[in-house]
Amino acid sequence: MRHPTDGTLRRLVDEPAGVADTDREHVADCPVCLSELVTAQREAAAAAAALDVEVAVDVEAGWRRLSRSLAADDAPGVGAPTRRRWRSLLRSPAIAAVGVVALLTGAGAAAAADWLQIFRPERVAPITVTRDDLLALPELTAYGRVDREGNTDVRDVADAAAAERATGIAVPRVGELPRGVTGEPTYQVRDRVTTFFTFSAAEAAAAAAEAGGTLPPPPPGLDGSRFRLTNGPRVAAVWSSTGGVPALVVARTAAPTVDSSGTPFETARDYVLTLPGLPADLAEQLRSVSADGTTLPLRVLSERMTSSSADVNGTPATVLTSRDATMAAVVWLDGGLVTAVAGSLSADEVLAVARGLR
Repeated sequence: MRHPTDGTLRRLVDEPAGVADTDREHVADCPVCLSELVTAQREAAAAAAALDVEVAVDVEAGWRRLSRSLAADDAPGVGAPTRRRWRSLLRSPAIAAVGVVALLTGAGAAAAADWLQIFRPERVAPITVTRDDLLALPELTAYGRVDREGNTDVRDVADAAAAERATGIAVPRVGELPRGVTGEPTYQVRDRVTTFFTFSAAEAAAAAAEAGGTLPPPPPGLDGSRFRLTNGPRVAAVWSSTGGVPALVVARTAAPTVDSSGTPFETARDYVLTLPGLPADLAEQLRSVSADGTTLPLRVLSERMTSSSADVNGTPATVLTSRDATMAAVVWLDGGLVTAVAGSLSADEVLAVARGLR
C-alpha cells in the first residue's frame, strides 16, 4: 500500500475521525509515516502559536506553547503543586496574553448600550517578564467567573481567498521570500472568540486568604462588574520546514479589545495592579505601558528572548529575537490589526519580509 499523502497525515492531526481506517492502520504500523506524523503535529502546534502572535488572549494556544516549555525546563525539585499552578495560570484568560491588565483592557465596538468601551489598542509595547514572575502571578480564575463564546480551534483552509472569506481579514502577501524559504504556504484561520469575566469580591477575598494574603478593598462598583474581551478573527500563511518549526509565518489578527459593564479602565487597572502576588517590577511596567489605555503589552520572557524597537513602513514595531539566535519575529499594530512575521530567520530577515508585505 502507498504511504498516505501529507494532507491525510495533517488530517490525522486536525480531524482524525475523517481519515479512513485503512490509512490510520497503515500509519500506526509504518515507521516512516509515524515520523512524518510527528512533523505534522509540530507544524500544527507552531502554526497555532503563530496565530496567537503572543499579544492576544488565546488560552489554549498559550497553554500548548508554554506547557511544552515547562516540560523541557522544569528543574529538579519542582513538584506537582507548581505544575498545577502553571496549568491553572496558563488557562486563565487574564494571564494568557500579558497578565492581569489584558483582561481589563480593550473591547470591540460595544454592541449594546450597557457596555462601555474601555480599551482599544493602537500600538504594542514590550514588557519583560521572568519565569519566576509568571509563577508568582495570582490565579485570577479564582477571582470571579469566566465564560467563553466561540470556537478556539485553528483550521486549515484551501487558499488565501478562503482565509479572507472565513475571517474578513486579507492575508498579507509576501513580496520576496527570504533565502531558504521556498514553496507555497498553507493557510490557517481561527474564529473570533469572546471571553466574559465577572469580578467577585467574595471569591477574590477567599482566594487571597487561602494564599495567606489580604485582598485590597475593591473600589465602589467593581464587585459584580463584567468585562467582555474580544479576540480575533485571525489568519496566517505558514511556510513549513524539514525541522518541524515553520520556516516563515505571516499572521494577522484583529486587535484584542475589551468592554466593561460600567467600571472605567483606570479604576479596574489601578486595582488589579495592587493584587497580592503581582511582582512589583511587572506591575510598574504594566502601569507605565497602559497609562493611556491604548497600548497593548507584548510579553517578552527574558530567559528566552530579547526585544528591540523598529518601524515597519513608518509604523512602530517590536522585534523579538531568541537568545540562541535561531528565531525572530516582528509585531506591530496598525488600523486595528496586529500583524506578526516570524520564523527560523534573523531579525533583519523578518523585518525585510514585514516591510515588503503587500
